[in-house]
Amino acid sequence: MTDQQLIYALALQHVPKIGATTAKKLINHCGSAEAVLKEKKSKLLKIDGVGTITIEGLFDKILLEEAENELQFIKDNNIVVHYFTDETYPEKLKHCIDAPILLFQSGKINIKQQPIISIVGTRKITTNGIAFCEKLVEALSPYNPVIVSGFAYGTDITAQKSALNHNLQTIGCLAHGLNQIYPKVHKKYVADIEKHGGFYTDFWSTDAFDRNNFLKRNRIIAGLSEATIVIESAEKGGSLVTADIANSYNREVFAVPGRTTDSQSVGCNNLIKFQKAHLLSHPMDVPYLLNWRLEGDTSTLRQGSATKPALQKQLFVELEADEKVIYNYLKENDKQLLDVIALECNIPTYKLAGILLNMELKGVIRPLPGKLFELV
Repeated sequence: MTDQQLIYALALQHVPKIGATTAKKLINHCGSAEAVLKEKKSKLLKIDGVGTITIEGLFDKILLEEAENELQFIKDNNIVVHYFTDETYPEKLKHCIDAPILLFQSGKINIKQQPIISIVGTRKITTNGIAFCEKLVEALSPYNPVIVSGFAYGTDITAQKSALNHNLQTIGCLAHGLNQIYPKVHKKYVADIEKHGGFYTDFWSTDAFDRNNFLKRNRIIAGLSEATIVIESAEKGGSLVTADIANSYNREVFAVPGRTTDSQSVGCNNLIKFQKAHLLSHPMDVPYLLNWRLEGDTSTLRQGSATKPALQKQLFVELEADEKVIYNYLKENDKQLLDVIALECNIPTYKLAGILLNMELKGVIRPLPGKLFELV
């Protein structure tokens, strides 16, 4: 990408009321960012979904001047820029409609041949949450995954420090430009992360620091990864937003369950209860459900073990009446979709979700990607 092309792309990215989705629509219609900024207003207004208010800032002459200044900052700080059509642009993020047209990088990120997962959760992580997060990263380290998070307090930094401890690549997705680090206390981790991964952001060095940036940043965390793992979360929180975004991208979501009396487990329990996440009770649930394999490993992974060819079915488990109906149905029909089970077993979907969760806790069934369920 030439400097001139980048200047026009930067300018388009910074038009106040043009988001990434609209920017891509304009580029696809006109052929390039430069062509968009040079196109007549009357022709742009003929594009479906583009109105006067949307493009009112497009013709502000200061846009190119600001873009030139940001380009100078990029050059002065050796920042890598990925355009959304470039081969270097993260592949999984390319498939997200609202992914940024420009992604800025510091560090040595290489995500071509490795599995990528995001680990998120509360900033007020408990001792149990820290222990599970560290155990998770350690158990997954043989698969050499890239660990993505938001470089924030609590769960984020726990996951990224654990990645460094196991010599794994880790990526911090920032809610501000690469001219600063937040929180400042985490500055001590920057050098190590940039040696074993790096940072991504779509914010400029001149963008105001705003709490809404964190919610916008979450789409990058979810979009980079094949799965998002929520370690702990209160009833409301940014990690739940990330989980919702991951679901909207049709990516897998895992949540670690906790006691119903624990405030930092409410969010995770709700994700599981409402079938928005797989129940994550053991680290090896992740490679099993994502179908990861170690080199030379031909065995069939099962939850809770990387080596057992299969789990022995639990004997003498007491099942309720509806659970017996579901058990017998799955025994005859192999794995099935949640909606199909509801229809064939004549059980309302709202009721079925709770029944399936109970059966999963009893070790009778397990969830599979795509809302499928099968007997253990």
